[in-house]
Amino acid sequence: MKHIFKVTSVLAAISAIWIGLLQTSLLPPNYTWLLPIYLVVALGCYGLFMVGIGLMFFPTCPQEAVLLQQDIVEAKEFLSKNGVDVASD
Repeated sequence: MKHIFKVTSVLAAISAIWIGLLQTSLLPPNYTWLLPIYLVVALGCYGLFMVGIGLMFFPTCPQEAVLLQQDIVEAKEFLSKNGVDVASD
């Protein structure tokens, strides 16, 4: 629930700033109406950037890979004991 309130408050603040810019003449009206589109594009770029950074520094866990292989062997043994055919091709 806290995350919803945080997102809502950020959206309310951005909306208040946008409406304030619309009512004042600090920026030309043509630019002010495009600010929400610029915001969406900027958030999309930020999201793609964060996904790219996450993929570049994706952690490898060799010890977890060994544990996963052990779990697979144990599961195959358990299933074969209970009469399930687990033959791999």
